[in-house]
Amino acid sequence: MDMGLNNKTALVTGSTKGIGKAIAIELAKEGVNVLINGRNDEEVERIVNEIKLDFPATSPQNATADLVNIGQREALFEKYPEVDILVNNMGIYEIMKYEDVDDEIWEKYFRTNVLAANGLSKFYLPNMLKNDYGRIIFIASEEAIMPSGQMPQYGMTKSMLLSLSKSLSKLTIGREVTINTIMPGPTLSEKVQQIIEGIYPNEDMTFSEKEKDFMTTNLPQSEIQRFIKPIEIGRLAAFVCSPYSSAFKGSPIRMDGGMVPTIF
Repeated sequence: MDMGLNNKTALVTGSTKGIGKAIAIELAKEGVNVLINGRNDEEVERIVNEIKLDFPATSPQNATADLVNIGQREALFEKYPEVDILVNNMGIYEIMKYEDVDDEIWEKYFRTNVLAANGLSKFYLPNMLKNDYGRIIFIASEEAIMPSGQMPQYGMTKSMLLSLSKSLSKLTIGREVTINTIMPGPTLSEKVQQIIEGIYPNEDMTFSEKEKDFMTTNLPQSEIQRFIKPIEIGRLAAFVCSPYSSAFKGSPIRMDGGMVPTIF
């Protein structure tokens, strides 16, 4: 399906691996010129070259920057002053006990998962409104609406992204600019795969067997009983970026594999 995105420019934060990389690839499939972001320049350049090879009709670019650092963020703005699509994917997470989360950790999560995304949105949104076209997507989590209690510092930031998305969407009334949030459930990123392999060191088990046992034991509420593939989220994000999704405004869009038991 042609998503009508050919020759658009998209900045996907944290796009050297996992969900971010999958989104970048799916956008490139649609002819989007993707700005690949990460803190490690070698990793960023590797993904840029990979996308150039696979999608030669597009022009992926290196957008290396630590987006928590205001100076590096401003340097990125100078290099890329305008984008059609902004996907705020970058984020950190870790299972932690509440009593171990001190003020420094709360602040780190707030700056990384919320303020960096807000800073990017604040810079790029005015031109989107001026041009009467743009897409901003925040990548949240089912933790935003169904906190497990296992990482309160993370869940808090994802709930904030839902509120931020809705607030910013109010600024787009009557414009062909949309701001939405995608809430993935447990996803098979490289980090998650490493965690599962560490839990099940038995080499006689296939990964599918390890995944099935983990889901049955730890996430029985999942209705798909497997991890979501990053490519599935990438495809959804490409649709949300497309002209076909223009009626989605300030929407929390769930792809949680049935994790959340409520109607809304």
